[in-house]
Amino acid sequence: MRRFAPILGSAVFLVIAPGTLTVYVPWLLDRWRMAPPVLGITPFRWLGVFLIALGLPVLLDSFARFAWQGFGTPAPVAPPKHLIVTGLYRYVRNPMYVAVTSLILGQGLFFGNVSVLEFGVVVWLCFHVFVLAYEEPTLRNKFGDEYKEFCANVRRWLPRIKPWAGTTQP
Repeated sequence: MRRFAPILGSAVFLVIAPGTLTVYVPWLLDRWRMAPPVLGITPFRWLGVFLIALGLPVLLDSFARFAWQGFGTPAPVAPPKHLIVTGLYRYVRNPMYVAVTSLILGQGLFFGNVSVLEFGVVVWLCFHVFVLAYEEPTLRNKFGDEYKEFCANVRRWLPRIKPWAGTTQP
């Protein structure tokens, strides 16, 4: 029962937030119609497939960790009780935001839609501002030295080659 609420909350938030950004808005922008490849370069379609195939499991894994390990949700109204520093978080601090951006840009490349690509850039910029202005200060206040150590060892957006071993894992 202790995990039921975080699992349910994470599932609902997954549908509402990333679902809107990665499914509904791109669909509104292009109705998932194939256009000519971006810049006429057909391999961009394959890059799009790669980004989508990479982004989806990263997003799902990140959400699951919030419920199973953090006993919370990614939603700011029901945050995790524990700092998540396992799994893909050992490579990059914001795998959820990277995954959402990857899914959006992947669709733009696959469908050949510049509007979806532009939307992906705007979403990433909004994520960046949110992380700097709200998320990082909030996590620093909540988790203190544990979060500072995490930030010192794991980059915000670009994944590490080797996973961080960490010293403060739950």
